[in-house]
Amino acid sequence: MEVLVILVPLALSLGFVGLLGFLWSLKSGQYDDLDGAAWRAIADDQPVSDRGHDVVETHQ
Repeated sequence: MEVLVILVPLALSLGFVGLLGFLWSLKSGQYDDLDGAAWRAIADDQPVSDRGHDVVETHQ
Protein backbone atom coordinates (compact mmCIF):
# COMPACT_ATOMS: atom_id res chain seq x y z
CA MET A 1 0.00 0.00 0.00
CA GLU A 2 2.89 2.38 0.53
CA VAL A 3 3.67 2.16 -3.20
CA LEU A 4 0.43 4.09 -3.82
CA VAL A 5 2.03 7.11 -2.17
CA ILE A 6 4.42 7.17 -5.13
CA LEU A 7 2.18 5.91 -7.94
CA VAL A 8 -0.86 8.13 -7.42
CA PRO A 9 1.06 11.45 -7.54
CA LEU A 10 3.11 10.10 -10.45
CA ALA A 11 -0.04 9.21 -12.39
CA LEU A 12 -1.62 12.57 -11.62
CA SER A 13 1.47 14.47 -12.67
CA LEU A 14 1.79 12.52 -15.94
CA GLY A 15 -1.87 13.20 -16.67
CA PHE A 16 -1.32 16.90 -15.98
CA VAL A 17 1.69 16.95 -18.32
CA GLY A 18 -0.40 15.25 -21.02
CA LEU A 19 -3.18 17.79 -20.54
CA LEU A 20 -0.71 20.66 -20.80
CA GLY A 21 0.72 19.17 -23.99
CA PHE A 22 -2.75 18.84 -25.49
CA LEU A 23 -3.68 22.41 -24.54
CA TRP A 24 -0.41 23.66 -26.03
CA SER A 25 -1.15 21.84 -29.29
CA LEU A 26 -4.60 23.44 -29.41
CA LYS A 27 -3.14 26.89 -28.80
CA SER A 28 -0.41 26.50 -31.43
CA GLY A 29 -2.89 25.51 -34.16
CA GLN A 30 -2.05 21.85 -34.63
CA TYR A 31 -5.72 20.96 -35.26
CA ASP A 32 -6.64 23.86 -37.54
CA ASP A 33 -6.39 22.04 -40.88
CA LEU A 34 -7.58 18.46 -40.41
CA ASP A 35 -8.58 17.88 -44.03
CA GLY A 36 -5.33 19.24 -45.49
CA ALA A 37 -3.20 16.51 -43.94
CA ALA A 38 -5.53 13.83 -45.31
CA TRP A 39 -5.36 15.25 -48.82
CA ARG A 40 -1.58 15.68 -48.68
CA ALA A 41 -1.22 12.00 -47.81
CA ILE A 42 -2.98 10.91 -50.99
CA ALA A 43 -1.85 13.74 -53.25
CA ASP A 44 0.04 12.72 -56.33
CA ASP A 45 3.06 15.01 -56.38
CA GLN A 46 5.20 13.20 -58.96
CA PRO A 47 4.26 12.83 -62.61
CA VAL A 48 3.67 9.27 -63.77
CA SER A 49 6.76 9.25 -66.02
CA ASP A 50 9.13 10.03 -63.12
CA ARG A 51 8.03 7.16 -60.90
CA GLY A 52 9.90 4.40 -62.70
CA HIS A 53 13.23 4.85 -60.92
CA ASP A 54 11.64 4.84 -57.43
CA VAL A 55 10.09 1.39 -57.77
CA VAL A 56 12.11 -1.40 -56.17
CA GLU A 57 12.11 -4.53 -58.25
CA THR A 58 12.21 -7.93 -56.59
CA HIS A 59 13.86 -10.84 -58.37
CA GLN A 60 12.87 -14.37 -57.52
